Amino acid sequence: MDSNLKARAQKIKLVIFDVDGVMTDGSLFIGDDGQEYKMFNTQDGLGMRLLKKSGIKLAIITGRNSNSVLIRAENLEVDYFYQGISDKKEAFTDLIKKTGLKVEECAFMGDDIVDLPPMLQSGLAITVPAGHDEVKKIAHFITEKIAGYGAVREACDFIMKAQGTYNSIIAPYFK
Repeated sequence: MDSNLKARAQKIKLVIFDVDGVMTDGSLFIGDDGQEYKMFNTQDGLGMRLLKKSGIKLAIITGRNSNSVLIRAENLEVDYFYQGISDKKEAFTDLIKKTGLKVEECAFMGDDIVDLPPMLQSGLAITVPAGHDEVKKIAHFITEKIAGYGAVREACDFIMKAQGTYNSIIAPYFK
């Protein structure tokens, strides 16, 4: 692990996730009745739960409004939830005020240009292999796994490993 990248990850106290293209593969399923459906990965969800158990706060900032995302956030006990957000920098600034954290203590995982403002401010910017080229240029960490299929889990594990909490968090599962 690169020492500069590890140092960034060691400072993280809050991880903020975009949804479409990060927590999901970016596909939108819309029924004839207008109902929107999303597919979430259970390993990603467990990764978020384990990260929270390690002492890291979780947040979601998404541009779309979706009941399925609200339900997922509630199931994962996400600490801060913003949806229908057109200005993610404004939501990021609000989170900084609410938490009292420094920007270098926050990680943002996004995939498209609307995610650039908070990613540019974050201490750790994370994206996925299919992230927009401009996002990949500024990302500190690009997951190997793709969005909706383990990328979130990979990012969570990475942070826990950098902070030295990974082994103690997963140890109970070996008993």
